Amino acid sequence: MPIESGKPKKQRKHFFERPLHMKRNALACHLSKELKKKSGKRSASIRKGDTVKVMRGKYKKKEAKVTGVDYKKGKVFLEKITRKKSDGTEIQIGIQASNLMIVDLDLGDSKRFGKKTKKKKEGE
Repeated sequence: MPIESGKPKKQRKHFFERPLHMKRNALACHLSKELKKKSGKRSASIRKGDTVKVMRGKYKKKEAKVTGVDYKKGKVFLEKITRKKSDGTEIQIGIQASNLMIVDLDLGDSKRFGKKTKKKKEGE
């Protein structure tokens, strides 16, 4: 659904007040080269159980399994990436999906890539 207003204030308002099913679509990230060839897609939405590689930030080049996805905050939580609080307990750090690349997909759900994908023609 396109936004009719070009005003930055209304653009931001629409971005933060999207329904959850639209926020889920925004939590997609790039696939690795092997997965691109295999699935015929460039990106996929992140799910719990996928293995991802961090491409930007402090934890760059680390690979970890996704333990949770928060659609409201727009963050992805990874297995090995934590920090200590002042009382000594460890909490997971939320990372934006745009800074990740999916290395291995959790194919437990047959509907995830069961749809027919468009195949590129040889000339393209």
